[in-house]
Amino acid sequence: MNRTVNKGRLAVLAVIVVILLFVYIAFLYDLQIIQGEEYYLRSSETKVKDEIVPASRGNILDRYGRVLVSNEECYNLTIDVTKLFADGSEAANKTILDLINLVDEHGDVYIDDLPITKAPPFEYTEMTEIQKNMLEAYFRDKAKEGLSTDTTAVELMSYMRTRYDIPNDFSAEDMRKVCGLRYSINVRYAINTSEYVFVEDASMGLIATIMERKLDGIEVKRAYTRVYNTNYAAHLLGYVGLMTQEEYEKYSLVDYANDAVVGKDGVEYTFEDYLHGQEGEVKVTTTADGTILSQYYTKDPVPGNNVYLTIDITLQEATERALASGIEALIATREVEMQEFAARGEPYPEKYEITGASAVVIDVKTGEPLALASWPTYNPATVVEDYADLMKADNTPLFNRTLLGAYAPGSCFKPCTAIACLSEGIINTEDKIKCEGVFTKYAAEGYAPECWIWSSYQWTHDEENVTTAVRDSCNYFFYTIVNDLGVDLLGKYAHDFGLGSSTGIELIETTGNMANRENHMDYAGAVWRIGDTLQAGIGQSDSIFTPLQMGVYCSTIANSGTRYSASILKQVRNYDYSEQIYERKPEVLATVKSARFNWDAVQDGMWRVANEPGGTGYETWFDYPYQVAAKTGTAQKGENIVNDGIFMCYAPYRDPQVAIAIIVERGGSGSAVSFIARNILDVYFNIQSYSDTQEHEMALLR
Repeated sequence: MNRTVNKGRLAVLAVIVVILLFVYIAFLYDLQIIQGEEYYLRSSETKVKDEIVPASRGNILDRYGRVLVSNEECYNLTIDVTKLFADGSEAANKTILDLINLVDEHGDVYIDDLPITKAPPFEYTEMTEIQKNMLEAYFRDKAKEGLSTDTTAVELMSYMRTRYDIPNDFSAEDMRKVCGLRYSINVRYAINTSEYVFVEDASMGLIATIMERKLDGIEVKRAYTRVYNTNYAAHLLGYVGLMTQEEYEKYSLVDYANDAVVGKDGVEYTFEDYLHGQEGEVKVTTTADGTILSQYYTKDPVPGNNVYLTIDITLQEATERALASGIEALIATREVEMQEFAARGEPYPEKYEITGASAVVIDVKTGEPLALASWPTYNPATVVEDYADLMKADNTPLFNRTLLGAYAPGSCFKPCTAIACLSEGIINTEDKIKCEGVFTKYAAEGYAPECWIWSSYQWTHDEENVTTAVRDSCNYFFYTIVNDLGVDLLGKYAHDFGLGSSTGIELIETTGNMANRENHMDYAGAVWRIGDTLQAGIGQSDSIFTPLQMGVYCSTIANSGTRYSASILKQVRNYDYSEQIYERKPEVLATVKSARFNWDAVQDGMWRVANEPGGTGYETWFDYPYQVAAKTGTAQKGENIVNDGIFMCYAPYRDPQVAIAIIVERGGSGSAVSFIARNILDVYFNIQSYSDTQEHEMALLR
């Protein structure tokens, strides 16, 4: 069947085609002829800007070249404020909220410096020092707008909602999110420091999503993140972070970029000059839409140097484990003791909880610290994230007891008193003193201190020479000889031993205090009396020393008077390990001069502590396969408080290699904590008896 074509329809179709063609030609004419030059100029517009190229920090390694801290390349998200706010504050707030929600969806973490709770009722959170400084700077910057240091969290949030033009249809939680980011940007202008990094080490999924959605104001920058390859040595290694205002003022003098990462504590802080590299500079040419056309390096970045420490990370790990497990054992024993006291109807001291502890291992022949452990501790890899919780945790895990804790040494001080009195001719090695239990020379003046054996059992020691007095830790003997020596000469010997003096370690340490007349009023609030001299002679009075000082002191006894620096820096090599920049050599800080027979007498006494029946450490050490010389100490804390336990030793006795000092807060006694030292020595001698693959490949640095 034939059909005829409808001529009317064809005419309509032809008209439509002609109209569309005319519109298309007109559009092309406008685009290419009328506005063509403008679009051409806009498309060819380029921008050239100078950018800083970050340099990776140097690695931190142990004495055998095992990497403890290294770097990993990452990408940070930063805010381009000009682009973010190009369309006004309202659009920026929506973009900010979208960005934050994207970060949350991808499981990343964005940086929010505003120290206010995330939801109402708004309150200030517990702040770090950096957060406090930031908030104070923000208040100062906005003082003309009515803000002051007594502004409440609710008042500050109300101010920010108005200042940042946050719509009323934003929930309180969303408003808080936006305020947190905008505050983090603003406060950096107030303190004139590093740029705001929105997300550090962003995931590739987050970056891809942001690029896909073309969200304005976000830039991706290459950076480095610090990687901690061990969960140990936290108090030594420290951590890094962006500069504070004070740090910026310091480091800007040596050409640090304003967004540089710097060491905040420990080795990271102390050896900043070695570890920090030299940032590079690059000229980046981009099109208007941000496409990179070229990059030209005007200054190449130079990575930081590699720092080798004196510690052995294997021994460090074992020491921290021994300390932690030892405290668990002491706590279990304490619970049994408390039950026994209760069964007898006797009161147990109210303050009995172990609050902290420290262990030090020193290479006797060089003075190098091989392990420095503080309990409780934390994970160095997550210290920044955990900082707020660590600040509130029991027993201050952030506190480095090894270098900053100061403790009475108790009877561990007696070898110092013995050497001082022998060297000054107060006694000789054969002189004997009969222990009377109570030292009555000053009884008429109301002071009659007792020997520990009299206080505990109403017994006395037999006649003691200096060797047996060290073995038995006879207070009466040491009261007698220090009374004739005097505290001034005693202090001189103590300082030569390193007690109350700097150890030479590069990290921040306290020097403690050797009891003396000059500052006694500051410590005791009273004038110096003869009783203070007697107490100083047995390690009490105002004498307080760090665990590291006790380890150095024990090592000095093992060396018969040679005290080495406890420097923790073994060696420094450049970024590719090809050049040696620094190499440590043993440094003698002081020499305690005394005759060979005096040293023999005191060292023999310490040997008897561990190896002779009746010695205060005999129960722990009598069957040990290596000969050990030791001294126990018990430091009185006050009424109704369990005493501190202090123990020190060195081994092997005839050819000393290693010295150990243990301090346990409320540990009870030196003999009670001595098993911790034995566990550490077990590991030390096991390490000496074999070489694992890594140590075979990386020979001990010389």
